[in-house]
Amino acid sequence: MEIEGRAVAITGVGGFIGRRVAALARARGARVRGIDLDAAAAARAVEDGVDARPGDVTDPASAAWLTRGADVVVHAAAVVKEAGPMPLFEAVNVGGTRTVAAAAREAGVARFVHLSSVMVYGFDFPDGVEEEGPYPCTETNPYVVTKLRSEGTAMAFHGEMGVTILRPGDVYGRGSGPWVDRPLGLMRQGLMILPDGGRGVLNLVHVDDLARAILDAVARDVTGLPINVCDGARTTCADYFGALAEAAGLPRPRAAPLSLLRPLFASIEAAADAVGREPPARVDALRYLLRPGVYSNARARTLLGWAPSVAWADGIRDCV
Repeated sequence: MEIEGRAVAITGVGGFIGRRVAALARARGARVRGIDLDAAAAARAVEDGVDARPGDVTDPASAAWLTRGADVVVHAAAVVKEAGPMPLFEAVNVGGTRTVAAAAREAGVARFVHLSSVMVYGFDFPDGVEEEGPYPCTETNPYVVTKLRSEGTAMAFHGEMGVTILRPGDVYGRGSGPWVDRPLGLMRQGLMILPDGGRGVLNLVHVDDLARAILDAVARDVTGLPINVCDGARTTCADYFGALAEAAGLPRPRAAPLSLLRPLFASIEAAADAVGREPPARVDALRYLLRPGVYSNARARTLLGWAPSVAWADGIRDCV
């Protein structure tokens, strides 16, 4: 399905990813509508020329307004945190997906693109893992668990409309919270510490390359299966965060053994939770920085003709 002349609806339209998808869709000749839980983000989307309003993906009325008259729905909204209360993740990541997909079905939407995450493979996966898995059976991290459940929720609607699951890697670029803004904030306070020498592997994808993959999946009518979208390169945390620090004119992050960092992070998390504040980082953040290998992007290359166009070193310079 060609995007030009189509109506594209986007959840999280004023967010880091949604805003880039909206810009690319408009550049390709689409009409764009969107909702965002954050009223300020929705206002930014309006300034960009998008028909946007504040809206909650768990609210059927918001979902109905969003999907009315749409040809394509891109579901980008989610709770994206390293950890937190499971009921919140379940309500938004799973329940919100069900609400938006059901509204899309009722509105006669032809294509539904659901943004999942490579975190569906958990924290300990075989190097070069492909879309068939394996998947973690005993994982309790709420982001991992609900992202995997949300895929099943979205795919249950396949057949009534064409559903595609995209699994982005570590999405960076100007405005990325977890991979640019938060790390830089911690670095400026001297609080960014990498576990075990920064040996963990990141699987990067620039936000512009991800936006292109989303719309290319629609244009090529690729439906009914999940697709990893990441650069396939073995970039260590030490290399990435070191380059980010240097680009910002900051000292490279320090490193410390996991055995020392885990109890430190646990005590900070407990203290913050006790007073109702969000900690600088939760214990599970260490697990994200110790993932062991790369995810295969062969399916994206084959089915979408996709390849990363932004080298991460260039993308980092643009971030700061």
